[in-house]
Amino acid sequence: MAKQYGAEYFSNVTLTTHEGRTVRFYDDLIRDKVVTFNMMYAQCDGICPTMTDNLVRVQSLLGARVGRDVFMYSITLQPEQDSPQDLKIYAAVHGVKPGWQFLTGRPADIRFIRYRLGFFDPDPIIDNTKATHTGAIRVGNDVAERWTMTPALTGPEHILATINHVDRVRAVRP
Repeated sequence: MAKQYGAEYFSNVTLTTHEGRTVRFYDDLIRDKVVTFNMMYAQCDGICPTMTDNLVRVQSLLGARVGRDVFMYSITLQPEQDSPQDLKIYAAVHGVKPGWQFLTGRPADIRFIRYRLGFFDPDPIIDNTKATHTGAIRVGNDVAERWTMTPALTGPEHILATINHVDRVRAVRP
């Protein structure tokens, strides 16, 4: 039986990390991994900085498991403006440690990924407003085919509990 959320569903569009590496969306970022995704953009003066700071606390709770057992990804909502260098600066300003990647790519590919991950509004007027955020984190376990979402501004312990919910074996407990 084919995976419901495998390569066919997510695709292998190419993205660029804040470190300038080219990656394939499914094969390099999701396949066989426990992952978190959120949407943001570097010039955001809304919830992005607060959300990122909250996720830095989650990264701290996960410790050395980030980039080894749990992979964190932030994808820009404004790929036309956010170069890899812009995302690198944004990550540094917020104290992001290794193992968490910030991603940009072609606008059509970002839109495709955003929809596949569930980061969209059914109202096209709201959805096309660049400053509109879902304020959510998508958490998935590719091997177990378990996917869920959690509010991005909830407590870091709650986000960690959501990660544990999809991967009770490897994720750490607070």
